[in-house]
Amino acid sequence: MFSKVLIANRGAIARRVSRTLRRMGVASVAVYSEADRHSLHVADAEEAVCIGAAPAAQSYLNVDAVLDAARRSGAQAIHPGYGFLSENPSFAEACEAAGIAFIGPAPAHLRAFGLKHTAREIAARNRIPLLPGTGLLTDMAEALEQARRIGYPAMLKSSAGGGGIGMRLCQSDAELTEAFTAVRRIAESAFKDSGVFLEKYIARARHIEVQVFGDGSGHVIGLAERDCSVQRRNQKLIEETPAPRLSPETRQQLRETAVRLTASVKYRSAGTVEFVYDSESAEFYFLEVNTRLQVEHGVTEEVYGIDLVEWMVRLAAGETDFVREFAGEPSGHSIQARLYAEDAGRGFRPSSGLITRASFPDTLRVETWVESGASVSPFYDPLVAKLIARGGTRGEALACLSAGLAETEVAGIESNLPYLRQIVAAEEFARGGVTTRYLDSFAYVARDIEVIESGVMTTVQDYPGRLHYWAVGVPPSGAMDALAFRIANRLLNNPETAAGLECVLGGPSLTFNTAIAIAITGADMQPTLNGQAVPMWETVNVPAGGVLALGAVNGPGARAYIAFTGGLDVPNYLGSKSTFTLGKFGGHGGRALQVGDVLHVPGGASAPDLAYPAPQYSNHWQIGVLYGPHGAPDFFTEEDIQTFFATSWRVHHNSSRTGVRLIGPKPQWARRDGGEAGLHPSNIHDNAYAVGTVDFTGDMPVILGPDGPSLGGFVCPATVVTAELWKIGQLQPGDTIQFLRLDAGQPALLEEQYENSIATLAKLPDLPQNSAREDAVCARHADLDLVFRVSGDRYLLIEFGELVLDLRLRFRVHSLMQAIAALQVAAIVDITPGIRSLQIHYDSGRLPRAALLAAVTAAEASLPALDDLTVPSRIVHLPLSWDDPATRLAIERYTKGVRPDAPWCPSNVEFIRRINGLASVDQVRDIV
Repeated sequence: MFSKVLIANRGAIARRVSRTLRRMGVASVAVYSEADRHSLHVADAEEAVCIGAAPAAQSYLNVDAVLDAARRSGAQAIHPGYGFLSENPSFAEACEAAGIAFIGPAPAHLRAFGLKHTAREIAARNRIPLLPGTGLLTDMAEALEQARRIGYPAMLKSSAGGGGIGMRLCQSDAELTEAFTAVRRIAESAFKDSGVFLEKYIARARHIEVQVFGDGSGHVIGLAERDCSVQRRNQKLIEETPAPRLSPETRQQLRETAVRLTASVKYRSAGTVEFVYDSESAEFYFLEVNTRLQVEHGVTEEVYGIDLVEWMVRLAAGETDFVREFAGEPSGHSIQARLYAEDAGRGFRPSSGLITRASFPDTLRVETWVESGASVSPFYDPLVAKLIARGGTRGEALACLSAGLAETEVAGIESNLPYLRQIVAAEEFARGGVTTRYLDSFAYVARDIEVIESGVMTTVQDYPGRLHYWAVGVPPSGAMDALAFRIANRLLNNPETAAGLECVLGGPSLTFNTAIAIAITGADMQPTLNGQAVPMWETVNVPAGGVLALGAVNGPGARAYIAFTGGLDVPNYLGSKSTFTLGKFGGHGGRALQVGDVLHVPGGASAPDLAYPAPQYSNHWQIGVLYGPHGAPDFFTEEDIQTFFATSWRVHHNSSRTGVRLIGPKPQWARRDGGEAGLHPSNIHDNAYAVGTVDFTGDMPVILGPDGPSLGGFVCPATVVTAELWKIGQLQPGDTIQFLRLDAGQPALLEEQYENSIATLAKLPDLPQNSAREDAVCARHADLDLVFRVSGDRYLLIEFGELVLDLRLRFRVHSLMQAIAALQVAAIVDITPGIRSLQIHYDSGRLPRAALLAAVTAAEASLPALDDLTVPSRIVHLPLSWDDPATRLAIERYTKGVRPDAPWCPSNVEFIRRINGLASVDQVRDIV
């Protein structure tokens, strides 16, 4: 037996072979192109060798590169898989010349059966039934003459190659004349052989094939036939064994005929004899021989309990007895569906890109090379996976496949998964015995929406977003105007978690391939359906083929939302469908929509007759906040706070979902600098932020948005309350804001009114006016050295000790965080530690602030003395990058888009040198 085998292929077959070799105790060597560097077939092998650039001609078809990889790795044999070099006799001979075993048929067999016209000659000599046809055609005139002799319709075929490439059905002289040159050109391009011939076309044909395996001395095993009639453009899509609705006599004749043909040439290794079966006459005719392992070999393995790859390896290593001793018979039924990266709703155009989710059920045998995070390259066959079901009967196997397809998920790219589901569910397919033309008239329904224009920034969002990950820096994302978003879903009676679209400043144009009800809310983007204006803030029925177009914002407001009945079908990522563009995850491909994207929806629903009284948008906003967490006299002067609430702040052009920057007066500040925390008085030791907090980054305030940072080292004098957060999603550059200071009891009343407005579709009441004076500090505990700060109506910021960098305080923070987490209070959403602080995000409707304060105080009092604390720790080794290009780019963007005079511009390292009073940058490096 070999000790090491190289697999001269990629994708699912390379991974399949690798797994068999591992089970046999044989080491595997994978080869890969630069495009496949992260493919699962590379990860699964013991060794991997890069053999060239992405184009197949420069890698997988490069004989010299493959053989060089085999020599360098010490491989004793090469398994070619299917496709690429698997049926190349010159490659097989080159392997043998190099002293490397070729795991497959002999070169003579590859040559004899590699060209269809020579295969027909061998079949004729062995009295194998043949369709009326021709040898190689010399020119157009001969083609026309022979076609008239055979009779139309006739199939023009390239002699070389396979996979349905180079085949054209011709119904007349005119069609043959048009096809002749085209098929020759395709054959020359794909197979380097322009030979073509004609065969009589069978109108009600089934594609039946027989798996054979020969020992090279004349003994050939014939295994059960497979039905591969479900084809699209001559490319197999679903295969099964045994073939349904064949008589026992026909099955026996098919096997005997396949064995007689291949035994006549003393065939070696695995192969497939393909036949066309005439459903009307119940006669079969020889088609071709595939001198390799077939894509569909797995269904045969399932009903026999064998491993054809293992057989090939054992035979190539010199074992032959097992071939003559085999006496197995099939048991049960198996069906395979091929999952392709192609869009069935748009002419089966190939789809490439990042797979954001790939999930396959355990109930199927799955052969694939992808996982979540894999990229599908445009350079190769779009086969993503083979999904194989088995059952005691065909009905059981079909039910297993149907359930498995329902559980399969592929997102980020388009696939034929919906197409497969509809085929398998079709009554005609369930009956069995469909012909090769079955899919020509199959009525596929694409339940999706295509992006014709993407808009300025259109993303998939949901509500309430991605919670419970604030402690590790993952923001909630979600709709920035949750009121408009939730109303859109409410108008459709959707679950409030249903995903929809958020459109910023200008909206997309969408083509609907299925009828569905929608609702558009938020800023007026002048929506039209098939060129006619449609209303906002009420439900709209969109017919199949409808084109919805949103333009630029017309008037105040910045964001519009589109909800769809049943919501958009995108996978959850960390518990949410929302797009976090900076993290490149969630939503559709982890990014904003692009032209050509396809969004999947349930479809088929009509809209209830509902409407909502639109909120009054303005370019001059009042936004309700709670004072704190940081205020006077610790950080700001009393005059600063008065100025903050009296000012009409103007929205900066550099605003986004991360944060809304504001232009206005600079504070006078209550201190000269940030002490140990930094040079500017706005600096503090990093603490957690609340969404909606107003964060002073230096002298400029920023309202933290749903994609903002969880930690930062700046003071925050006010936080937008929950019921008012929707307003920051509608702020345009140039708008003005006045923050209205609320007292402790008002946020709960506002939220009650807010939730009632959504539930009943009643008008949202106006913001009440008052002049509250609640302090930024809501409690102190001198004995425990704790300060409790108000951070909106749903966050509590706890600070420990003095404003100094003391690791002992960080240990206290960590131990209290663990103690609170151990309480498992359902109303606590997130617990996020800072350097000397701890922030608790909680549901104030279920857990009043007073009760939370009591629970935190009791938890802290119960902890052991600091010297007795033990916490888990770890060592993490990280590289240091002193002058990274990404850092320079970030500083350049900050300088141009935010402020050019920040102390860390234009160099972080120079900044560190300066504030530490060092003579040179080299000293910074030496010290660190």
